[in-house]
Amino acid sequence: MRAIKVLLGVAVVIVAIGFGVYHFGTKFIADEVMGQVAAELESSGQMEAIRQEVQKDPELRAFIEEGKNVDSSKLPFQTKEEATRILLKKFDLGEINDIQIQARQGMTASEQQALLNKIESRLTDEEMLALKALAYKELFK
Repeated sequence: MRAIKVLLGVAVVIVAIGFGVYHFGTKFIADEVMGQVAAELESSGQMEAIRQEVQKDPELRAFIEEGKNVDSSKLPFQTKEEATRILLKKFDLGEINDIQIQARQGMTASEQQALLNKIESRLTDEEMLALKALAYKELFK
């Protein structure tokens, strides 16, 4: 009986640690990744280039502007950290890393479309709308 209590106690501690790592780990990962990407984009001047590219491409601008006037309280997530948690559930770390590398190296229009199709196939319409809202806030803040 004592062994069962100890075993249950250990299981509860492991679950609590796992939840803590998941909850705080994804926030840490989101902050780190977004911090690195944002710093890299700003220092290299690519953020301004992205803004200009969005301004020049009416289709891309319309796509992102779908998130402009959305009531974010009704979306499945409102922050980068929450978005990261969702994306980590839908994509494995290897896929996310590959996307990050590919984005850093530059993508052709067909590669961008393929990536968008992949993302849309794994996310719900509400999750896509939430990503558009976050993208709009980041690009046009």
